Amino acid sequence: QVQFVESGGGLVQPGGSLRLSCAASGSMFRMYVMGWYRQAPGQQRELVASISSGGITNYEDSVKGRFTISRDNAKNTVDLQMNSLKYEDTGAYYCHIVGSLLRWGQGTQVTVSS
Repeated sequence: QVQFVESGGGLVQPGGSLRLSCAASGSMFRMYVMGWYRQAPGQQRELVASISSGGITNYEDSVKGRFTISRDNAKNTVDLQMNSLKYEDTGAYYCHIVGSLLRWGQGTQVTVSS
């Protein structure tokens, strides 16, 4: 059973940066497409960035050019570098296997506020 532990969230001013990290358990990590999801207050969880096992990335339109997803298959980690943060980036961020029904981790809270 794969588990996810997210970290790196916090309070940041608009225009600031944060780097989120996710540590995943399991020996099959390198085979999965991994994603970072955001759940804004009162809204459904949405996929904002994904990365294939080979490093191909995709981004939701609102974060293109500002967020960068990366992974280290040797360490079973996937990171999300977030730059030029906006108020609407506020939410709980989760990493997960894209399309999986596995249990979600605790997530890490990102709050963009002046």
